[in-house]
Amino acid sequence: MNAPQPDLSRTLFAGLGWCAVALAFAGAVLPVLPSTVFVLVASYCFSKSSPRFAAWLHRHRWFGPVLTRWVAERGMPRSAKRHALVAMWTAVLVSALLLVSRLPLAAFAVAGLGVIGTFSILFAVRTLPE
Repeated sequence: MNAPQPDLSRTLFAGLGWCAVALAFAGAVLPVLPSTVFVLVASYCFSKSSPRFAAWLHRHRWFGPVLTRWVAERGMPRSAKRHALVAMWTAVLVSALLLVSRLPLAAFAVAGLGVIGTFSILFAVRTLPE
């Protein structure tokens, strides 16, 4: 008898969650990469795929406090916003520069999405005290 196959969306969310965790770990040691954003993405993905992984993330000694603060206060400290914007715009600029010669419309779209992301971080996410 064959075991049931996992739901494709659960598998996809779990994979994305673990990718976000890897980036969060990198962000914990690299000054230009924010970890907070990736911890939040991982938490969301794990909530859709695996309660066990979500619980692990919430209990993690580095990332658990970030999630606890987010759940309690629904915001980010100014320093986390700054790091998120620097990382995002670094990626936007590199992507746009790589795309502009072959796909200028795609480069323009990437820059436009960067502007939308900036407004989202600045105005849709509450700024908390440090």
